[in-house]
Amino acid sequence: MTTRTPGPAPGDRAVLLLRLAGPLQSWGTRSAFNRRETNPEPTKSGVIGLLAAASGLAREEPLGELTSLRLGIRVDQPGTLLRDYHTVSDYRGRPLPQSGVTAKGIQKPTSPVKHTHVTTRYYLQDAVFLAAVAGPRDLLTTLDAAVRAPGFPLALGRRSCPPTQPVSLGLREGGLEEALRAESWQASGRAREEYASGLGRERGAGRPLYPARVDRSATLEDPDGDDLVHDAPVSFDPHARRFTSRRVRHTWLNIPTGFTEPDADDPTGDPEDEAGHDPFALLGW
Repeated sequence: MTTRTPGPAPGDRAVLLLRLAGPLQSWGTRSAFNRRETNPEPTKSGVIGLLAAASGLAREEPLGELTSLRLGIRVDQPGTLLRDYHTVSDYRGRPLPQSGVTAKGIQKPTSPVKHTHVTTRYYLQDAVFLAAVAGPRDLLTTLDAAVRAPGFPLALGRRSCPPTQPVSLGLREGGLEEALRAESWQASGRAREEYASGLGRERGAGRPLYPARVDRSATLEDPDGDDLVHDAPVSFDPHARRFTSRRVRHTWLNIPTGFTEPDADDPTGDPEDEAGHDPFALLGW
């Protein structure tokens, strides 16, 4: 008689890990025509938008169960802010219109006449984030497959920001914080080596130090969190875009570095150090 291993219960929950990395990212919550800003880390609307694109959902379609997913973000490599210079002009050589309209709904011409308009775009360059999405296991299993074979191209906040591969790191057990705390550091090889070299200089070792663990900042969706952010999507319909607020908690996580041969005698790995955090660790010092 063959014994069958029971599968996960219908209400079973899990965490899907996504590595959000690329040359450029932009996660804006406040944007105007002539100024598009970026947050220092991914927004929930941006991550849910990526999952909706992977699932092949058109902008007008309801988001369904995606709105109930909880999000956690770990900053593995903060990157640097890039200001991009843009100009807008009419290819026909006509003066640009202004935002005001006539009684007939026609845009008024600029006064004095203006042929070029300067706009500003902000991006994060060379940043790496680990996103944890918590929800029903069956839904996350479907999303994991969708991210690996997306219905629409994936983007890191804007269409001009494609991600590097792999994006999905698969499903994990436990909650948001447990999954983010257990996963190894996802920073680039260069950033990790720079950190090891800086740590060696700081401790006067005369060589790079490769600690077993490192502190990284994280933002976790938490109904009891002390911060309120307005980035949870309700609809991406271009004619009826709607967002709502959610509560989050900011914290630091002591995570494994993944170095092949960590220094056994390096203080960074001592239990006393794990109780707190190095305030300069996020800067790579």
